[in-house]
Amino acid sequence: MKDNRSIIEKADIAVSNLVSSGGYLNTEQSDAFVRMILDMPTMVNQCRVVRMNAPKRKIEKIGFGSRILRAAPSSGTALAASKRARPDLGVIELETEEIIAEVWLPYDVLEDNIERGGLEQTIMSMIAERAALDLEELIVLGDTNSSDSYLALVDGILALTPSGQTLDGSGITDVKKELFKAAIQRMPTRYLRNRAAMRYYVSHHVEMEYRDSIAERATTLGDEKISKFTPMFAYGTPVEPIAMMPDHKLFLSYPKNIIWGIQRDIMIETDKDIRRRVLIIVLTMRCDVKIEEPQACVVVENFTDAGLPSTTTTTTTTT
Repeated sequence: MKDNRSIIEKADIAVSNLVSSGGYLNTEQSDAFVRMILDMPTMVNQCRVVRMNAPKRKIEKIGFGSRILRAAPSSGTALAASKRARPDLGVIELETEEIIAEVWLPYDVLEDNIERGGLEQTIMSMIAERAALDLEELIVLGDTNSSDSYLALVDGILALTPSGQTLDGSGITDVKKELFKAAIQRMPTRYLRNRAAMRYYVSHHVEMEYRDSIAERATTLGDEKISKFTPMFAYGTPVEPIAMMPDHKLFLSYPKNIIWGIQRDIMIETDKDIRRRVLIIVLTMRCDVKIEEPQACVVVENFTDAGLPSTTTTTTTTT
């Protein structure tokens, strides 16, 4: 059996293969790590991902929010200046904040993976798995006014949604079609052209209560909602359960309307704790969250259901 010193020496050699000068992942390694995060079953893999080469980046946006067609004037006459269409111009500025993922690997785990030659993959997979969930928490619950130092780094989608697009659902006491109808009715008409591409993001408990309301029907559709894990829809839009959405909130928008900016400079550093017999791997990166079209978002909050927990059950990050 190999002693601990030998295990750690081999682990340090394996970890060194992950890094280039200064501990930074090279471009290929960085892209591979981001792909691993996006492969995890979280909200992150549906967002618009912007890879950044610096802490700040501006994204220009252009569009038309109102009618551009006019009745044609008589032959040889140009449209009056007041009738000419002007695009809506805007700029989204991403400014990243530093976050950290930390993994402790016991010596016995190191030994097993060194023997199989898979330590590098184990390290990156473990970090990516937890980091994806933590990033979803930041994207959803980020709030610069939060007392949680991690969540206070950036505003997430709930905080970024304008107050005029936030609906008080305290009058809704059952998670049924009325909840989803209320969200659709609050969405500006110009964003409703492709409802199939939108998503209702809800907690797993809310999705379960809605599934149960459909299952009560004495139909084939009702039977399927109990016997199979079939996708859920409301008014043609998928109902997507995510781990970090509070139980009494619903967010409606287009997934690509949510921008997750990540800086390419990702660093890995290592240390060891000989008393706990673990190798410590710390990964640091910088990211930001923005919404491209805030008016294309709706939040319904404060709704209730007898089957929902009385308080939120989302996992929080330790400050």
